[in-house]
Amino acid sequence: MKACFMGLGYIGLPTAIIAAKHGIQVVGVDINPKVVEMTNQGKLHIIEPGMEDMLQEVVKTGSLKAATVPEVSDAYFMVVPTPFKGNHEPDISYVEAATRAVLPLLKEGDLYVIESTSPVGTTDKMKDLIFSERPELTDKIYIAYCPERVLPGNVIYELIHNDRVIGGMDDSSTDKAISFYSQFVQGTLHRTNCKTAEMCKLTENSSRDVQIAFANELSLICDKAGINVWELINLANKHPRVNILQPGCGVGGHCIAVDPYFITAEFPMESKIIGQAREINNYKSFWCAEKVQNEMLKFELEHHRKPCVAMMGLAFKPNIDDLRESPAKYIVTKVMQSCNNANILVVEPNVKEHNVFKLTDYKEAYEKADIIVFLTAHEPFKNLDCREDKVILDFCGIFKK
Repeated sequence: MKACFMGLGYIGLPTAIIAAKHGIQVVGVDINPKVVEMTNQGKLHIIEPGMEDMLQEVVKTGSLKAATVPEVSDAYFMVVPTPFKGNHEPDISYVEAATRAVLPLLKEGDLYVIESTSPVGTTDKMKDLIFSERPELTDKIYIAYCPERVLPGNVIYELIHNDRVIGGMDDSSTDKAISFYSQFVQGTLHRTNCKTAEMCKLTENSSRDVQIAFANELSLICDKAGINVWELINLANKHPRVNILQPGCGVGGHCIAVDPYFITAEFPMESKIIGQAREINNYKSFWCAEKVQNEMLKFELEHHRKPCVAMMGLAFKPNIDDLRESPAKYIVTKVMQSCNNANILVVEPNVKEHNVFKLTDYKEAYEKADIIVFLTAHEPFKNLDCREDKVILDFCGIFKK
């Protein structure tokens, strides 16, 4: 079997590598020539432990190659971004563009799968597009939706061992998709229909967003009440049926910070809690930025000079290089824009360079700065001493006590 993966990003590339590792002939397609070039050289353009060695192996054996255009295959997978527009309406134009790219190549018996997180009904829309452009393929190809559910930093294990939800446009499509994924997925493959599979992915991430919003709201309350939120949550979680998550400076990434909008845009009257959770988590980032600005002003009034401020972390979660929808990046940008001529050191140990921010080594920044702002709980930060000569704003629990 030959499989074509449209999109070599944080999900498409690892999935293509895992598939190739399990004996499937894979062509990975990306519109970025640099990504294609690096992939064909066996170089990983993302951070994912253990993945580069596996990439080098499948490239060397010829099981995987990258290209800027798709090739005739037996199975096609849409693994492209699905961002939202300015008004928080889902944008499925990337999925449609990827689908149109493979349209001329489709033949009887082929499998077409959308993995991209999508609004409910997207698979049906792409099915209608395919059959309107290629009516001779009606009822002669297999179409399904199968969302990923992996954790960056543990992708290799989770792509293989996590359960998957498989939603076909009909039973035969579900069977065909299950047959493909069973070649490398050891978790249970759960059967359903397209719409339920689409909603399942959105539900999973919206549920997490709501839980994080509760923790973030608690942190706002505790700050006002003079209570250590980390201690409070630790004590509350001693209850056998309570499991409160840890607060942070907001919510980022291409899943949890985005997927709830796919529900609220389509079902605005019904999604009250989901919509409110999004507002709380967005507000937490704004609140953190204001706390930093107020602390800078306070320092200047007390010491009669502007402080040196270290903004520790840009990624949306610990120990990765992914800055998509990152609340930390938003906070750094907002603080820099509001404070003219401020001495701000930006730290992100998982990124070598950034096209906007000049990056500083975390140890150097910690030594130089008067105010330390922890935005992302990267592992190296936890080895720093909590010094009394520094003003510490810990939004991610580095020094929980």
